[in-house]
Amino acid sequence: MRSTILAVAMIAFAVLLSVTILLQQRGTGLGGAFGGEGNVFRTKRGLEKGLFYATIAIGCLFVGTAILNLFLA
Repeated sequence: MRSTILAVAMIAFAVLLSVTILLQQRGTGLGGAFGGEGNVFRTKRGLEKGLFYATIAIGCLFVGTAILNLFLA
């Protein structure tokens, strides 16, 4: 029973993590890696900043659930 709840929680966190990663704005793509873009530094603001912190939080919850699943299963 406990492992089923953890498995469902891990699937939910994985889906949420994937969605938050995909919703984040892309920078310049591969061209920026080779100096193709002149954009040096840009701060995150508003929704972009909240999405960034949500991605970190959901990632931590996912890793915590995975570690918990290791010790309880």
